[in-house]
Amino acid sequence: MSSVVLALLIPACAVALAEPGDGSASGSPATAAARLPDPPPKLRGFDNIEHLVFIVQENRSFDHYFGTFPGANGIPMRDGRPAVCAPDPILQRCVRPYHDLTLVNEGGPHDHSSSVDDVNGGRMDGFVEMAVAGRGYCADHRNASSCEDDLGPVGQPDVMGYHTQREIPNYWAYARTFVLQDRFFAPSDSWTLPAHLFLVSGWAASCRSARDPMSCSSDVELDGVVDRQRHGRHPPIYAWTDITYLLTENDVRWAYYVGDETCMNVNDPCRTSGNREKTVPAQNPLPSFTTVHEQRTFDHIQTHSDYYAAVEAGTLPTVSWVMPSGRNSEHPGNGAPIAKGQEHVTRLINAIMRSELWYRTAIFLAWDDWGGFYDHVRPPRVDENGYGIRVPGLMISPWATGGRIDSQVLTFDAYLRLIEDLYLDGQRLDPMTDGRPDSRPTVREEVGILGDLRDEFDFRQEAIPPLILDPTPPMEARP
Repeated sequence: MSSVVLALLIPACAVALAEPGDGSASGSPATAAARLPDPPPKLRGFDNIEHLVFIVQENRSFDHYFGTFPGANGIPMRDGRPAVCAPDPILQRCVRPYHDLTLVNEGGPHDHSSSVDDVNGGRMDGFVEMAVAGRGYCADHRNASSCEDDLGPVGQPDVMGYHTQREIPNYWAYARTFVLQDRFFAPSDSWTLPAHLFLVSGWAASCRSARDPMSCSSDVELDGVVDRQRHGRHPPIYAWTDITYLLTENDVRWAYYVGDETCMNVNDPCRTSGNREKTVPAQNPLPSFTTVHEQRTFDHIQTHSDYYAAVEAGTLPTVSWVMPSGRNSEHPGNGAPIAKGQEHVTRLINAIMRSELWYRTAIFLAWDDWGGFYDHVRPPRVDENGYGIRVPGLMISPWATGGRIDSQVLTFDAYLRLIEDLYLDGQRLDPMTDGRPDSRPTVREEVGILGDLRDEFDFRQEAIPPLILDPTPPMEARP
């Protein structure tokens, strides 16, 4: 394991103000600052971590967001210029990554076949070819006036673009102050739905029978499966065992938070207009796990408003997942600027930092897949399902080893392992021992190369105080 210790920098965008919409009342700087919690008495080791919060955003690669972050395993450079490139079949040359100053991105295809072709046997050079082969307009129409902002300086598609602190200052501030994970890989070499299934269960599969966990077989394409969850329908689909089954069996409180306007019940008619704050089915598969139906834990699927209310009341469950909604997701191609996603994430984190929960919480922030964007690191192969292309990952906690870059191999499987180690006495999602056998090929939490997130904590240090950031920071001036 390698790590780089960076100077802990408090950015200019740090503020003490409470802002509407994050669960806090607004007020003057002095009043808001006075509300910040005092550190409670330090407990022993991981007894300090009473809450784990997993925030998942959409479709960005590590090089796309942190490829130039100081000390990280980012885009290879030579004399200040990218030293890598990818063949462009339209320009008929190999094109390099470039600094993308725009906030609205098109990205590229990100299904299983695209992942295989992007990786290209480990050469990591298929990104532009896949963008051209996909549905993105500007990758094919380089001379269109409407595509000016979606192309690089020599006309390359924005899958070769990368962002810096200028465009995503809050994410870089979290990375400087807490822990940046520079070998965090998508759990499968495929798209959003398989990634979210891995997030809560360590597997993605198709099942012949929703009532028989042994009827399932690995499937990272899942063609048409998500359509069964449209319009608020959440029938049993996924028969294998997910982590909420073990949490419920062991009386560990949990919640899964989705957008306020997400359709959650087929008997409750879904609004078809104006519901921009809904979480799409591919990001919300948990209600269709058979275990959720059998254990009658559907009420644990809650909304963002419920999240803020729980934080304010100090009743946040032990384990929480927060899914994005609509234009907050950072999904390329949805027409929204990445600033919308950064604002959403910042409000979620600010709410905890302003509360009494801060000193007893660890927040994990990651993106579910690469979105077609360039990354130069070849993913490890652990089974027929992945890993997938590298994505950004961060750990935010007062007990984080501040300013560290963690280069352990990590993925959503490490989240499951941490939950199990802290709250389930090390019980794994293992068909041999978890009391509900299924046919998964790999106990992902036990894969030998998987890192241990417990290594990112330091309980000997003084707790890192809240870093309250402006959810809508001004961008630096265009260079």
